[in-house]
Amino acid sequence: MRFGAEVEDACVRFRLWCPKHERVFLKIEGDDALRPMKAIGDGWHELQTDAAGPGSLYKFVLSEGLTISDPASRFQPRDVHGPSEVIDPATFEWTDADWRGRPWEEAAIYELHVGAFTAEGTFRAAAKRLDALAELGITAVELMPVADFPGTRNWGYDGVQLFAPDASYGRPEDLKALVDAAHRRGLMVFLDVVYNHFGPEGNYLPACAPIFNDRHTTAWGAAVNFDAADSEVVRELVVSNALHWIEEYHMDGLRLDAVHAIEDDSEKHILDEIAERVHAAAGDRHVHLILENEENTASLLARGADGRPKHYTAQWNDDLHHVLHTAATGESSGYYLDYARDAEKLGRALAEGFAFQGEAMRYRGRMRGEPSAGLPPTAFVAFIQNHDQVGNRAFGDRLATIAPPEAVRAVAAVYLLSPQIPLLFMGEEWGTLRPFRFFCDFEPKLADAVRDGRRQEFARFAEFQDVKTRERIPDPTAEETFLSAKLDWDEPKKRVHAEWRRFYRRLLAIRHAELVPRLKGIGGNCGRYEVLGQQAVRAGWTLADGSELMLVANLSATPLPAEVPDGRVLWREGSCSGGEFAPWTVLFSLRSVAPDG
Repeated sequence: MRFGAEVEDACVRFRLWCPKHERVFLKIEGDDALRPMKAIGDGWHELQTDAAGPGSLYKFVLSEGLTISDPASRFQPRDVHGPSEVIDPATFEWTDADWRGRPWEEAAIYELHVGAFTAEGTFRAAAKRLDALAELGITAVELMPVADFPGTRNWGYDGVQLFAPDASYGRPEDLKALVDAAHRRGLMVFLDVVYNHFGPEGNYLPACAPIFNDRHTTAWGAAVNFDAADSEVVRELVVSNALHWIEEYHMDGLRLDAVHAIEDDSEKHILDEIAERVHAAAGDRHVHLILENEENTASLLARGADGRPKHYTAQWNDDLHHVLHTAATGESSGYYLDYARDAEKLGRALAEGFAFQGEAMRYRGRMRGEPSAGLPPTAFVAFIQNHDQVGNRAFGDRLATIAPPEAVRAVAAVYLLSPQIPLLFMGEEWGTLRPFRFFCDFEPKLADAVRDGRRQEFARFAEFQDVKTRERIPDPTAEETFLSAKLDWDEPKKRVHAEWRRFYRRLLAIRHAELVPRLKGIGGNCGRYEVLGQQAVRAGWTLADGSELMLVANLSATPLPAEVPDGRVLWREGSCSGGEFAPWTVLFSLRSVAPDG
């Protein structure tokens, strides 16, 4: 890397970009010497020394005496304010030399939070549960952000050391062991990365360089500097980080958080540069780049003449989640306002990807989205739960606690057997009732602000107008809020939870056997839909081999007159007979094309 500490033969090269200071010193723990670094131009300071080696702990001392950790540290054994550790990445012995990843259409993704996935909350403990995921039918694990954050618990979106796995989960070699173990089981590993902001505690970059650009503002304040003076080094820092996870940790892809909040007026947008550099570095490996983008910018998902993604593989499809969630729960407050009891949006999100493709949203008061029907269905990641949609609720309610079982089964069948790429949120597969709430661990003053802000955030909702009701919202800074989110791996042994898991396993088995072989090379404009009634649709897709996948879904509590589609039934959830679909009935069928066409 151009940044940070690199082991070179019998010495270590330290490098820091710090244009705000003419003089910078290196302090190695256990050594009283304060070593001056050489200014080598353009704000860079460098020192090569044999006084350090793998395992050495160090800090940088700036000209006015401020002591900071390395902004490009590979590991922070004592958290964000502690010393950085020299890591030699070449010492880990990988066993995945023949691994080339998996084609995107084979993806069945499982999102997990490392700290809450197991009782231990570590990379090593997560590796012990991979067999259960592979047996379920999962083919890709998506880790919520692991970049070093302040404290011992955090969702990960407050990271400040982009290159360092958080020490509460384990050491860098432990994360590599998790990835290596996943590859031995045929599982891809994706990592959630955050390039739209830095966390509020422990970010020392502003003391060194113009990391922010006040010309742009985001929900977190000034935007990361991708297009003003000295932005070329900031851009290189972020691109290097993306490459770091792909090359040094053998990740199979990245999920880029909230790219709608990345402001960049450069001739080449930073998102384009990241994608180009990552794909160039990946070579013959299958490496997939996934977006979260509230603006529904379909052009970021454009395909080339060969049908392959030009830059980004897929986007999380919030629109499909919202229509399925409102159908299952009946909720219509907040951003659900625009989706409740709207079968037109349900059909459109299933057949074309986005429900909003340039239309105005009442909740936002402005237009949203771009036309998406021309994209293949595999350009969209479908789900009924994820960390946001569960954790951003005041009490972190799981879908199983706010919707009847028959409704949950119906919407689960819809998203798992649609041609979009499915994503499960940890514990969903056995219908866990454990909440997943927002949690963090900041210094006291900041913790007070976060606690108050969390409760004020819900003040605009009718059900939280009363102050006493808001005070019931769990304290995100309390340790018990985090502990309540940890999965209970004894739950799947209980009959009701075991039945849920068998249900998910059967649906994923059908998907892999019947759909995946027919998704390779699928094109755009392949979907169509028809509204049958409130929360009821008929949808169909022409798959890559010419076969037709058909769906009739009655996601309502009232019977629906409808014809059973032709073809071989892949799955029936609920009851359909005598020309009537019972409440919460879903039927998928497949009509294959004869060899003669």
